[in-house]
Amino acid sequence: MLLNQSATPGPAGVPAGDDVVIDTTTRSFMKDVVEESRRRPVIVDFWAPWCGPCKQLTPVIEKVVRGAKGKVRLAKMNTDDHPQVAQQLGIQSLPTVYAFVNGQPVDGFMGAQPERQVQAFVDKLVAAGGPGGGDIAEVLASGEAALAEGDLVGAVEIFAAVLGEEPENAKAHAGIARAQLASGQIEQAKATLAAVPAAIAGDAAIAAVRAAIEIEEAAAALGDLAGLEAKVAADPLDHQARFDLALALNARGKREEAIGQLLAIVKKDRAWNEDGARKQLVQFFEAWGPTDPMTLLGRRRLSSLLFS
Repeated sequence: MLLNQSATPGPAGVPAGDDVVIDTTTRSFMKDVVEESRRRPVIVDFWAPWCGPCKQLTPVIEKVVRGAKGKVRLAKMNTDDHPQVAQQLGIQSLPTVYAFVNGQPVDGFMGAQPERQVQAFVDKLVAAGGPGGGDIAEVLASGEAALAEGDLVGAVEIFAAVLGEEPENAKAHAGIARAQLASGQIEQAKATLAAVPAAIAGDAAIAAVRAAIEIEEAAAALGDLAGLEAKVAADPLDHQARFDLALALNARGKREEAIGQLLAIVKKDRAWNEDGARKQLVQFFEAWGPTDPMTLLGRRRLSSLLFS
């Protein structure tokens, strides 16, 4: 007689009675996966004992699913013991992962994947799982983490999933534009912002990306960093050269040095270019965000200079 294996330890030592990570069978598949997916997303991991990549993927996907704290279920199916469902789905290689939502397979992948890609897959699934399917704030945080790690494609997928639930989520729109900007797609980033709903066009997150795009475009026309440094060295009072150097430094990630160059102008000639150096610092702060460490540092140093 076939038994529902969800009550017994699986190949990775799943504890008895676990509702988040289970082993499923042909007989219990409808209840474990199809019916359950009408309440929350269910990921099905098709594996076999002889499959090396399966042994790599299983602990990774279990870790990520458990991190979702019950918002998604993982159902593992041993295709050696229960081949029927895999055959019906046309699965020809292992491991294969399918995600079910509302009784239907909606996404999937084949082969072992690194944890960050599995995380992005699960986050997108949770966000798309409907009301109660996930905490939007947590999904946005995951998108930000992907962006910080340089996983631009994964970040866009996560932010797009949020927009599927909340079309006027400013942070998701801004996240997509920031990912595009980070990949050098300035025109696409501008198009993304142009398509933002009017109701959120003035949101701080949108304004920050708009400022970052303006800074990036200004820096792109400046040319060689060494040439600008030479100009400043030759004439320390050439404020325009120092201003351009600050833009170029920021574009290359040398933000603290950029702050220092602009503060040097403010210290020497606050009125230069109609207070241009201070205004550029403020635009940097807007682009970096109010809680960024460099924003906090720059504001402290600017305040000390202006009010000392």
